[in-house]
Amino acid sequence: MASNPRARAVIGLGNPGPEYAETRHNAGFMVVDALAARGAAKLHKKFSGRTATAWLGDTRLELLEPLTFMNDSGRSAQPFCAWHRIDPTEVVVVHDELDLPFGVVRLKVGGGHGGHNGLRSLVKHLGTGDFVRVRVGIGRPPRGEVTPWVLGRFPSEERRLLPEVIERASEACLATARDGARTAMNAYNGLAAVGQNG
Repeated sequence: MASNPRARAVIGLGNPGPEYAETRHNAGFMVVDALAARGAAKLHKKFSGRTATAWLGDTRLELLEPLTFMNDSGRSAQPFCAWHRIDPTEVVVVHDELDLPFGVVRLKVGGGHGGHNGLRSLVKHLGTGDFVRVRVGIGRPPRGEVTPWVLGRFPSEERRLLPEVIERASEACLATARDGARTAMNAYNGLAAVGQNG
């Protein structure tokens, strides 16, 4: 992998359908929606997903929201990348992250799936985990099962801050495309959680 890979595509992970639209697990969809809106790009159905080409200033990004449900995201991502001749190292995957508190956005280059079924499917279908990840913190449930937590909606205080979180994650994607992943990591990985000072 290049030491400072640049992105040509952003794949946001989530589940299709209105019942999932505002859930924690759909943070990736929210970021792609924001990038599409910012680039005045209309998402349309293709590759078993919703896709668009967005121009953000001088930066072109191919966007994808797999509509195959989270656990089968790679079935949409693989033909999307093949069609656009995009190497996995040129992809940013945006996903919810249990191991980060709400309001924290962190970038990572490569790695395993960490138990995240969307990442697991991408690694399987793309044949590698060498893509950039923009991890949107959702925190862990104080008790009980993880599944109801990730499929649950953000509480009111988090909903108030959510637009700023999505904006930060969107900016991190754009910075990765424009300046490269390592440069974007240096800019974003040290920031305090949204809503906190410092």
